[in-house]
Amino acid sequence: MVKNKKEESSLYGLMAEYDNPQELMAATAAAHVLGYRVMDTYSPFPIEGMAEMLHEHKNRLPKIVLIGGVVGAVLGCAFQYYAAVIDYPLNVGGRPFNSWPSFIPITFEVTILIAAFTAVLGMFALNGLPQPYHPVFNVERFAHASRDRFFLCIEATDPRFDLYETKKFLEGTRTSGVYEVEP
Repeated sequence: MVKNKKEESSLYGLMAEYDNPQELMAATAAAHVLGYRVMDTYSPFPIEGMAEMLHEHKNRLPKIVLIGGVVGAVLGCAFQYYAAVIDYPLNVGGRPFNSWPSFIPITFEVTILIAAFTAVLGMFALNGLPQPYHPVFNVERFAHASRDRFFLCIEATDPRFDLYETKKFLEGTRTSGVYEVEP
């Protein structure tokens, strides 16, 4: 197979339109079997099992939140230690300046606060948000993706992508139309 790189470099990919989620699932499964890996689906509602079919999903967010929580705990404890021992030591009832039981409530609250912020910011970063523009918006029929149509887009960056072979494959599925997606 000889790939026409000039034509493919001017494309974001090929998009196929489907009437129902079953057809989209079948086409996505067939594309996965053929070796396509850089693809995405668009539908008006979540389709169970689609995420697993598209990606070997590794969720990195829990590790990021754990790191944020540990950083929050260390910062909460360090700030209190600095305030109580170094900056403004007070002898209250003969207890030591670095009395760790009194540090627990604030350390806990700062841990939760930093972990929550890390979760939100990490989710945005891992999802690539905000993204006000995407090449699929250039396809006129894509406006139906949020109403009543289902779309499969195979990107040109996929190693298996060949303009003519991929278009032939997509037309062979039960599609309502195949569209070229301009960048």
